[in-house]
Amino acid sequence: MLLHDAGDFGTFGRFVETPVDQMGDATRKAYDRTLQLRGLVPGPHKIWLANPKLLESIVTVGAYFQTESTLTKPEIEIATCVVTGHWKAAYAIYEHERIAERLGQLEPQKVEGLIAGIPVTFDDPRQKIVYELASALVACRIPPIGMFRRAQDLLGDAGIVDVTVLMGWFSAVSLTLMAYDVPSNAVGLDQ
Repeated sequence: MLLHDAGDFGTFGRFVETPVDQMGDATRKAYDRTLQLRGLVPGPHKIWLANPKLLESIVTVGAYFQTESTLTKPEIEIATCVVTGHWKAAYAIYEHERIAERLGQLEPQKVEGLIAGIPVTFDDPRQKIVYELASALVACRIPPIGMFRRAQDLLGDAGIVDVTVLMGWFSAVSLTLMAYDVPSNAVGLDQ
């Protein structure tokens, strides 16, 4: 007796991707725009193609964090690992564990702690405040005034906004990946 049905699975978790040569005009436009801004169509963007107008609107947010953020790559990965670990999104966790170590140059044990919700220490004051702020926010806590002032001093208001919007972005990423039950080893169509 089979306990699973092949129809429960698509090409990327439960999502069934459309090959590029079969995409409608709006979907192809969103695909091309994503490819232009990101150099690839990463994980959740594959799914967001199901709503090309939405993808066209939000792809610039993800691209912003790749090239224009006030945060450094290690700081981005600290907040990202905290929030993806909070949501327990397998695909996002696996991807960003590797990205945090390789591109963010964070020590593997620190990355593991960020994802697992285990306390982590940082010598760099900016990295430390990004971690503290992200941790307070995923715990649904209002940052105490002292923490907030440290964040303002170290990151400025633009940096605080970057942390919060990045966390919102990766909440959307995580929830999308979870809704479609995308496993950590998902690959999707090669296109």
